[in-house]
Amino acid sequence: MDLNRADVMDMIERWLAEDVAGGDVTTSSLFGDDHQGACRLTAKEPGILAGLEIAGMVFHHLDPAIQWDMAFRDGDAVKAGDRIGAVTGRTRSILTGERLALNLLQRMSGIATAARAYVDAVRGCDVTVLDTRKTAPGMRMLDKYAVRTGGAVNHRMTLHDLAMIKDNHIRLAGGITPAVAAIRKTQPDIRIEVETEDLDGVREALAAGADIIMLDNMSLDMMREAVRIIGQRARTEASGNVTLDRIRAIAETGVNAISIGALTHSVRALDISMKADEPETD
Repeated sequence: MDLNRADVMDMIERWLAEDVAGGDVTTSSLFGDDHQGACRLTAKEPGILAGLEIAGMVFHHLDPAIQWDMAFRDGDAVKAGDRIGAVTGRTRSILTGERLALNLLQRMSGIATAARAYVDAVRGCDVTVLDTRKTAPGMRMLDKYAVRTGGAVNHRMTLHDLAMIKDNHIRLAGGITPAVAAIRKTQPDIRIEVETEDLDGVREALAAGADIIMLDNMSLDMMREAVRIIGQRARTEASGNVTLDRIRAIAETGVNAISIGALTHSVRALDISMKADEPETD
């Protein structure tokens, strides 16, 4: 897991404080502190897993003695019906952590599944599938980890990573040329990306010296012409109206990268169940 564990634990502590403020009244009323239980995690549909270790950290934070035994690892593909693993230990700890652990595992696996689908759709093309900053507030680290787990590539993690001049920057700065010039003056070493909506914008961004030119919501024909105009003088990134049905045609225009906000801003969680084993009877 290429994440800072201390940062992840800080987030888990905050989320548990939100969910368990005052205690779990249902579970604590039903089960004594020494009651033991077990739950199975099962994939209800095919997908790519992400967040298994993080889900386990939820339970271990509540109870270090919890057993979190998984048959798969992050990045593995599962089929409907696959038994992902089991969690065993104190029933109170299992049921108190269940919702948060599942929320994280399902969301992250949904993102990884979507990322893998887009990457597979352009396999064989010389193009990079990127995410965006359209992540859930407070969850960017995990959202972007899930994107990487699915095989796509992270774009900016923060606003500091790259100067991206978008439509509102351009309008308020008086145009592409003065916007690029102002950033070059104050941040000479930063890479600059410029969002363009038509070929005039492409030519202006190229003349201004942009490192990356975003082709936003352009038709396939316009993208092809933009790629021809730009040549090797800047990198190109297609964005807007990117769907699974359309992404390969976009890749075949010759763009270097395709960014997809839907990987994180409207992801559908992967359906994963967590069901308790029936208690043994004499």
